[in-house]
Amino acid sequence: MTLRTIESLGSLHGKRVIVRCDLNVPLSDGQITDDGRVRASLPTLKALLAQGAKVVVISHLGRPDGEPNPKYSLAPVAVRLGELLEQPVAFAADTVGEAASAAVSALADGQLVVLENLRFNAGETSKDAAERQAFADQLAELGDVMVSDGFGVVHRKQASVYELASTLPSAAGLLIAAELDVLDRLTESPEAPYAVVLGGSKVSDKLGVIGHLLPRVNSLLIGGGMLFTFLAAQGYKVGSSLLESDQLDTVRGYLAEADRLGVKIVLPTDVVVASKFGADADVVVTAADAIEDTPFGASGLGLDIGPDTAAAFAEIIRASKTVFWNGPMGVFELEPFAAGTRTVAAALTEVDGLSVVGGGDSAAAVRILGFNDDQFGHISTGGGASLEFLEGKRLPGLEVLGWQ
Repeated sequence: MTLRTIESLGSLHGKRVIVRCDLNVPLSDGQITDDGRVRASLPTLKALLAQGAKVVVISHLGRPDGEPNPKYSLAPVAVRLGELLEQPVAFAADTVGEAASAAVSALADGQLVVLENLRFNAGETSKDAAERQAFADQLAELGDVMVSDGFGVVHRKQASVYELASTLPSAAGLLIAAELDVLDRLTESPEAPYAVVLGGSKVSDKLGVIGHLLPRVNSLLIGGGMLFTFLAAQGYKVGSSLLESDQLDTVRGYLAEADRLGVKIVLPTDVVVASKFGADADVVVTAADAIEDTPFGASGLGLDIGPDTAAAFAEIIRASKTVFWNGPMGVFELEPFAAGTRTVAAALTEVDGLSVVGGGDSAAAVRILGFNDDQFGHISTGGGASLEFLEGKRLPGLEVLGWQ
């Protein structure tokens, strides 16, 4: 793996360094509910500030559809960043307009400004390369060099990720380098036994990962909404549970391939079935092959793995030397359906080896359920990017930085 690092940019003292972070944090009434991505950006930002660089932070937040929307302002993020850095952080109310230009011009060495949400500009996510380049050219006027450190967006060909890195002298930040080191260990040199735990709602979101990792793993544990497509592929009735009927043949193919390779695909033996979707639903635990035999009949909804399955998953996880987990085991936001995810997360904290939480909903789950980041070997900041890397896909935001 080759990747241009910050050192390749030479001395950055007094230079304007544009840093593409991923500060796409969840907000509730203007308050950050999970600052994990802000904290993850600190090592790179501190290193640049220590060099005396003039740091210009850019990021997106949410999906404002190319127009300014106060709901998606990065202003609260700038405040939190200042608290974590323990120094003043300026905020510009636009990205490439007069406010941004003035704020960057006012920077002294070792100071930092956060510009407003990139996605307030349609050029950031345009499918037209010329429009993206035009926006990147405007951004480039604000900096001398560019550091790309938003791992959660490196799988996107967007102006601030791809075109900007092509326009200015550019390099990867410390976060991207750390993410790639972990993912490389998961794909090229995993210590056995190697277990992959997959959950989330859709099998179709994970097909590429399953196919690419099957020859590399010892155990593949299936939970979340996707488990019901696996059960249906074995001929079980799943009531009103989430089911992707168009993926049944694909799943059967993976089950056969795993058997050929000697890989254990571990499916739930029991599930939590609810009368409806909601925290106040009636709930029963039943065998995985008897979902429609509950009092709810064919209207029953499977919303979590059962306690026997959770215990079995935990045993395999604790016995493994390498574990990658992506996707909750159930609807963890509702307490009646959080136990499976909580048990899996707890088991990952006990791994004697490398335990990786694959970003996205999994990262949110461990924090919502009360776990600390340092209890795990690594929590990725990019769910989608992690999955595409593990699928073996080429990621444009990395290739532009020299990654091969």
